[in-house]
Amino acid sequence: MILLAAGIINRILGFIPRIALPRIIGAEGVGIYQLGYPFFLVLVTLITGGIPLAVAKLVSEAETENKPQNSRYVLRTSLMLTVGLGIVFMALSLWFAPWVTRRILTDSRVYYTFVSMAPMLVIVAISSVYRGYFQGKQNMIPSATSSIIETIARIVFTLWFSYLLLPKGIAYAAAGAMLGVMAGEFFGLLSLYWQFRKERQHTDSPLNASRQETPTRGLFPRLMGITVPVTAGRLVGSFSYLFESIITAQSLAIAGIVTSVATAQYGALQGMIIPVLLLPGALTSSLAVSLVPSLSEAAARKDRLTIHKRLNQTVRLALVTGAPFAVIMYVLAEPLCRLLYNNADISGMLRMLAPFALFLYVQAPLQATLQALDRPGRALFNTLVGAVIKLFLIWYLSSQPQYGIYGAIIAIIINSIVVTFLHGYSVSRLLAYRFKLLDMLKLVAAMVIMAAITTYSYRHLPFESTYVVQFLAALLIGLAGFLFAVFSAKLVSGRDLKRMPVIGKWFGSSQEPKNPAA
Repeated sequence: MILLAAGIINRILGFIPRIALPRIIGAEGVGIYQLGYPFFLVLVTLITGGIPLAVAKLVSEAETENKPQNSRYVLRTSLMLTVGLGIVFMALSLWFAPWVTRRILTDSRVYYTFVSMAPMLVIVAISSVYRGYFQGKQNMIPSATSSIIETIARIVFTLWFSYLLLPKGIAYAAAGAMLGVMAGEFFGLLSLYWQFRKERQHTDSPLNASRQETPTRGLFPRLMGITVPVTAGRLVGSFSYLFESIITAQSLAIAGIVTSVATAQYGALQGMIIPVLLLPGALTSSLAVSLVPSLSEAAARKDRLTIHKRLNQTVRLALVTGAPFAVIMYVLAEPLCRLLYNNADISGMLRMLAPFALFLYVQAPLQATLQALDRPGRALFNTLVGAVIKLFLIWYLSSQPQYGIYGAIIAIIINSIVVTFLHGYSVSRLLAYRFKLLDMLKLVAAMVIMAAITTYSYRHLPFESTYVVQFLAALLIGLAGFLFAVFSAKLVSGRDLKRMPVIGKWFGSSQEPKNPAA
């Protein structure tokens, strides 16, 4: 819940630069800024891909076994590894920046943005290790607070630097936006380091400092054994994103769509529709992060009952919280796009993607389960299969005039379904786990009820002259109908509410039963 609160705040704040930045540097400037971003994601993944997960898993196990020396060893080793890689890739980025921007990105104006992002690789590398360390200790507050500080600083400095450098030209303004992102990352790192120093002052005593403890052998091979497959898996996603942008642009050109129109369509999909679709992912990402140390502890104790229990809770939470968002994005796609972007023409994309959003929301916890249970290779294989299918379908469908950009949308939908089913099958085989189909049917029924109520309310409420009021009223009425259906079907119970932070005390004690199978 701590990570969820931070995630929601960050995603809401994240819409500020999406709306304000184009007003400062224009669509062309945003395009220059976005061109270098896929390369940045690939480099960050190469440096840090599996490090946070590996650190969180090994620190969690060390804390369970009461071996603080192992935690310190994992932290030191990971910092040395990531800082070294960060410096190497920063130097390579600066060295090859002219060639990459001229030959691969085909727009030499991206050079300044590309150079501006290079120092950020070292900052992100260090931050990722500290985040994994705190998550391994199941202390989510440092990660949450640092991410909020990072987001606020990024908004301020991105808009400020881009405005200051705009007189020098659009290329410099786009580089200023990237420098703002780097400033945000730097302030986030300062927050993490300050909280780490504060924690060490409380935990380190003179007695502990003087005690010479030798870490358990085999920690480094285990660290790399987790890091390499997870990094490879995330590289699949990063390269998929990079190739997706290239293949989509080329396919739309083959279909006869004018370059400027194709760029606008892809920009609307990736820069406007996908962020809205992934907004509920704040919860599923939080669940995935907190699930890794929890399942790692249970696996270390060989406690399969607790693993099943945690997995049931996570899948149910991901579905129940994501379902109303999917309904809203389908039924109220047009007023939602008009409210956010003053552009109702792109609502067809959102309406097409919305029913399949649940697959994306469940995918992250299932992947985290495989990684927590030492099956990152299986998660990598599933992700790779989905990426190959998606890229092929984008190339095949988007190059046909009757599909155009909707060919890319179909490819994204099929990718989400395939990867989620493969993850679910892998988890089911690994744990002899069975997904509760009755709960899924209850959830679908609740979504249908909400869709019907929301549609009727939006069409018949007496606020048509003010579409914002009409939209909000229909949303609230539909949400009330969904909550009534969910509680009636016992998808959410009073005991679930008791476990909630802050509000749980209103429903009684928040303690869980001692029996893991309860």
